[in-house]
Amino acid sequence: MTTPIDAMETNRDPSGDRVTDIDYVHGYSDRETRRLGDQADTLAELLHSGTAYPPGSEVLEVGCGVGAQTTHLVTASPGARFTAVDVSADSLARARARVTAHAPGAHVSWHQADLFELPFPDASFDHVFVCFVLEHLAAPDRALTALRRVLRPGGTLTVIEGDHGSAFFHPDSAHARAAIDCQARLQSAAGGNALIGRSLHPLVTGAGFEEVEVRPRTVYADRSRPALVDGFTRDTFIAAIESAGRDVLAAGMTTRPAWDRGVLDLRRTATGDGTFHYTFFKAVAVNPGPATEADGSGTG
Repeated sequence: MTTPIDAMETNRDPSGDRVTDIDYVHGYSDRETRRLGDQADTLAELLHSGTAYPPGSEVLEVGCGVGAQTTHLVTASPGARFTAVDVSADSLARARARVTAHAPGAHVSWHQADLFELPFPDASFDHVFVCFVLEHLAAPDRALTALRRVLRPGGTLTVIEGDHGSAFFHPDSAHARAAIDCQARLQSAAGGNALIGRSLHPLVTGAGFEEVEVRPRTVYADRSRPALVDGFTRDTFIAAIESAGRDVLAAGMTTRPAWDRGVLDLRRTATGDGTFHYTFFKAVAVNPGPATEADGSGTG
């Protein structure tokens, strides 16, 4: 069963490392909640294949957001005990409601906390799962070191991230590519990295993990795969780009006509003979022992 949220005050951001509400480039709207759910459901088999935890094991999910991935984690590992952490109280409330509705018997405890100040003793967990979190951090190397602290020696880390540089499509369009680039630049300005997928191996290795294995998980959609066209191309990727429009324009990164043309051309990839390709990267690694201050200092 689920347990009450352990609320902690984490809104301050003196160092730039914390993930606060304003740092999440896609926002916290109901529309974004639906997009995250669509993404998780559409990509569940692709991203979660091979991820299952033994009964009784203690699993930490950091940056659980609205519980879109949590639902699939608990479904794949019904006997495991999960601890889900996010900095946003509102997201945690949505996550708890989602998991309760889809997996009412799941063992999940909910904690509002900052990734860099996790309120758990050293070596508390057998496994750590992180999905679409590092891309929003200015110091992903430090985040991985913080996760090593709470992971027991011999425990596993699983990290999943995307890479906007892997997006290509038909019909090709310079305007569409420019719109994607604007979203990536907006994320970079907030301290994140929309191209982080390609860097997972050096990041995880640099944080002191061993037996690091990174594998691409590729999505390809055309009209012969209508579920992917709707669930990924239209409702996940294009929706994510569209959600950045207001901030992109406010930052003066492009003009309204150029932005609208880019979004329109992206939408064409989800119609008729349109095709779309994107690659996620999934890293699995082992914690050889306690993290030290030196770990993770050489990557960024």
